[in-house]
Amino acid sequence: MWELVKAGGWLMLPLVLCSIFTVAITLERFIRLKKSLILPKNLLLNSNQSIETVIQKLQQDQALKNSTLGRIFAAGFQSKQHNEQFARAQMESTASQEIGYLEKNINFLGTLSAVAPLLGLLGTVLGIIESFLVIDLGNNSNPTMMIPGISKALITTAAGMFIAIPALFAYRYFQRLVQEYIAELEQQSTLFHAALFYQNLTDEEQDMRKAG
Repeated sequence: MWELVKAGGWLMLPLVLCSIFTVAITLERFIRLKKSLILPKNLLLNSNQSIETVIQKLQQDQALKNSTLGRIFAAGFQSKQHNEQFARAQMESTASQEIGYLEKNINFLGTLSAVAPLLGLLGTVLGIIESFLVIDLGNNSNPTMMIPGISKALITTAAGMFIAIPALFAYRYFQRLVQEYIAELEQQSTLFHAALFYQNLTDEEQDMRKAG
């Protein structure tokens, strides 16, 4: 492997860096984007689980509170004493911040998938140029003198494609995954906000809302 890197010339250095970043970001996103860390089943509002149960679990389990959905729910619940517009704004603000965390480094992964083949193509062009320069400037026209340049061109091209293909797959996968998470987070946030302010209100709360 090291011999191939050496044969590919100086352009192999940025290609190796691209491969390291691709692997590191892919592993980090796989770990960070586990569904249990984003949308824990114990916090999902549905016909089998009321908002009271969700709030109780949120208060008792720190791991649930530290999840993406938990932080959004906590922002709304902590703003319950204010009006519903304020609570919605707090939830939306928290959601925007959380979505930023979910999308972290994914665009960079897409950039790597685009840059790697371009670096490989640059290596191809430089390798071919080097091959013809050797023939033009050499004392003879032995075609075998072109082999190192052609070899460099092929190695950099292959390396660029080898990095770009998995990087592109990972980019598309994470992009789709985050979009699915965002859609479900929005749905759950809407249900939580509605349940928090429009369902199971005490008489005192109803009077306060009417007075407001």
